Amino acid sequence: MTTERIYAKLVPIVKTYLPEDVDISAIEPDSNLTKDLNINSVHLVDIVLDVEDAFDIELANEDVENLHTVNDALEIIQKKIK
Repeated sequence: MTTERIYAKLVPIVKTYLPEDVDISAIEPDSNLTKDLNINSVHLVDIVLDVEDAFDIELANEDVENLHTVNDALEIIQKKIK
């Protein structure tokens, strides 16, 4: 799966958990999930679960600990689906 296809599948997942005061256009590869997009820790767990379901992968605790930006998510997903 290409990076573009992963990104296209990932953005709607992240969008679901954006607070009302954050515009969807703020989602970029270098966006920090908690600092830039204001996603709280509970919703971060929801994103991890949704990513696991959407891509049919399992993220280890180490993967989750290294998940800070949208780009981090892209890289982790790419490694897991190969």
